[in-house]
Amino acid sequence: MNFSADKKRAIVTGANSGIGKATALSLAQAGIDLALVGRSIDCLEEVAIAAQGQGVDVETYAFDLLQLAQIREKFEAIAAELGQVDVLINNAGMGYTHSLEQTSLADWQQVIDLNLTSSFQVTLGVLPRMRQQQQGQIINVSSTAAKTVFPEWGAYCVSKAALNALSPAIAAEECANGIRVTTVMPGAVNTPIWDTETVDADFDRAMMLTPENVAETILQIVQLPASANIEEIVVTPSAGAL
Repeated sequence: MNFSADKKRAIVTGANSGIGKATALSLAQAGIDLALVGRSIDCLEEVAIAAQGQGVDVETYAFDLLQLAQIREKFEAIAAELGQVDVLINNAGMGYTHSLEQTSLADWQQVIDLNLTSSFQVTLGVLPRMRQQQQGQIINVSSTAAKTVFPEWGAYCVSKAALNALSPAIAAEECANGIRVTTVMPGAVNTPIWDTETVDADFDRAMMLTPENVAETILQIVQLPASANIEEIVVTPSAGAL
């Protein structure tokens, strides 16, 4: 571990691909050292090599965030290894399409576990380090689906709406400790989520946001002075909702 004392350090979950990967590379270009978390060590290493090419230090941690009982301890350990955590980006999540009537309890729980509860547990793992520092920034990647409910997307919409509520709940308790919290709500983004087994949707992906669009927004938030914060921001394709 050879992190620079004069650089910011950020943890990014779901850094294998999509928004997480683009965000990691955007932060690296800005000179921010990284801890990348995702399920695939091979994909993480590819992202790490690209980020290191920007002259930053990068550590990778292969971990499945559905292992809820282990998350808090895991991220306490990551924070301890980093020694300093300036930014936490809770980006890991999954898509899911099915009518509510056809959504099994197991499927419902998995969506809630990954899109909401894992972010809650990751945050609890990192908060002690941020409190000790008396500063930190938490960015929760949500979705416009948190506020606009679509047919067949009920479980997903509920999970993201709850994540939206989690952000101000954390902020209310931690603002006295110098910890800022932001919710980023992208519209449709062209990521591998559309190719997963749990999503059945046919949209024109060429009309969607790119992961880089969202990553640039996240970087702008990270670069705000400590005296300022954006509580909530919506980023949509210029063509509007799909």
